[in-house]
Amino acid sequence: MIFNSFVFFVFFLVVFFGYWFVVNRNLRLQNVFLLVASYVFYGWWDWRFLSLIALSSLQDYYCGIKIGAATTPGRRKAFLTLSIVTNLGFLAYFKYFNFFIESFSEVLASIGLQANTYSLQIILPVGISFYTFQTMSYSIDVYRGQMKPTKDLLAFLAYVSFFPQLVAGPIERAINLLPQFTRKRVFNYLQATDGLRLILWGFFKKLVIADNCAPYVNEIFNAYGEASGAELVLAVILFAFQIYGDFSGYSDIAIGTGKLLGFELMTNFRTPYFSRDIAEFWRRWHISLSTWFRDYLYFPLGGSRNGIAMTIRNTFIIFIVSGLWHGANWTFIIWGGLNALYFLPLVLLKKNRNNLGTVAEGKLLPKPGEVFQIAMTFALTCFAWIFFRSETVADAFHYIGRIFTSDLLGTGAPTLPNKFMLLVLPLFLLVEWLSRESGINGLAKSIQVNPVRYGFYFLLLSMIGIFGAFKQTEFIYFQF
Repeated sequence: MIFNSFVFFVFFLVVFFGYWFVVNRNLRLQNVFLLVASYVFYGWWDWRFLSLIALSSLQDYYCGIKIGAATTPGRRKAFLTLSIVTNLGFLAYFKYFNFFIESFSEVLASIGLQANTYSLQIILPVGISFYTFQTMSYSIDVYRGQMKPTKDLLAFLAYVSFFPQLVAGPIERAINLLPQFTRKRVFNYLQATDGLRLILWGFFKKLVIADNCAPYVNEIFNAYGEASGAELVLAVILFAFQIYGDFSGYSDIAIGTGKLLGFELMTNFRTPYFSRDIAEFWRRWHISLSTWFRDYLYFPLGGSRNGIAMTIRNTFIIFIVSGLWHGANWTFIIWGGLNALYFLPLVLLKKNRNNLGTVAEGKLLPKPGEVFQIAMTFALTCFAWIFFRSETVADAFHYIGRIFTSDLLGTGAPTLPNKFMLLVLPLFLLVEWLSRESGINGLAKSIQVNPVRYGFYFLLLSMIGIFGAFKQTEFIYFQF
């Protein structure tokens, strides 16, 4: 079941009315209702994996209780280790087993040895990278004493499986989301209207931006040997908008859906393509994952506090692990390594926190120097996206080679994107720019003239209705 499907529309209508008009008087019934709805939502893909998410949830609930009750440091650490090893074990088996086996076989073959290796037909459970990190962070926070273990099993199960953000984030921390399942929730009109705006903007990003960029991107990447340099560059730029529109669109819909049910989820994107350096980009892109790796990997490794050598090591570890999190392919590892190389000069020169605010804050236009910084950061990001999008490392290098060796305006290549996309992308960037400080809700509320504000909503709805790619295309991050 995906957000951009009629099935989800019907599903959510049933959930919304049942939640607010049938079980609204009893908190426990609300949580039971949400738990059942979330399991139906997740089981729609493959009901067999319901046992996996249930097992992961029950195990970390149990570990949290045991960590909280433990009287010795060794016992506390033992149950934390159980939680981490089990969750990483799930990921290693379902996501990386074949990758490790095939990589090992290739290493042996490179030195002239043959290995009798085999691979399994393993189906990757949707969202496993998200909910295992979510439950694992709960165990770590309890171990650190940052929160007390919950004894409300129902609330914990509902927290882990909460369907709006279950399969593609944001990766919520228990310290933020879990308490919301333990207190009474009352319908709030203003919260709901904020949610509807986010949902509208999210669908615009997904259906109009991402899904209209996708055909051209796919055509060029699948036949890059026939494309001109200009088309290769354009395809990478459009992929940057595709993946941003796709993933941030999902996050907006998830956060908006949560608001309609009385929940506040964390912001996952803050106009990342207006970043002035890579450090700022990673503070604005997939925030829930970036902060997860920062808090549970980078800082525990020592961060940048123990000298240059350790800083370099820790930076590469966090980015390479982030790349591997995205998929079992060397392309993702190289993508992570590239971002580490981009990031290192900033952290070594202690300039990684130079741009903590929003670009051109309180102003309409940026300075020329800021425009240059944004353009350079976007160019570096797009270059790394080539590895992220390519099927193999060889394809990525061949693609890059073609950019610099082919005729810039060569003929006989695939057609250019439809004219609509070339017109709508500037409009999209304008709205993103105007909402960079306060988000789409802040921008809408700042429009004091009601006809103008409602005209903006009507424009978005019209574009979705006329130009939306209603093919029920899955979101890119479902595969991660």
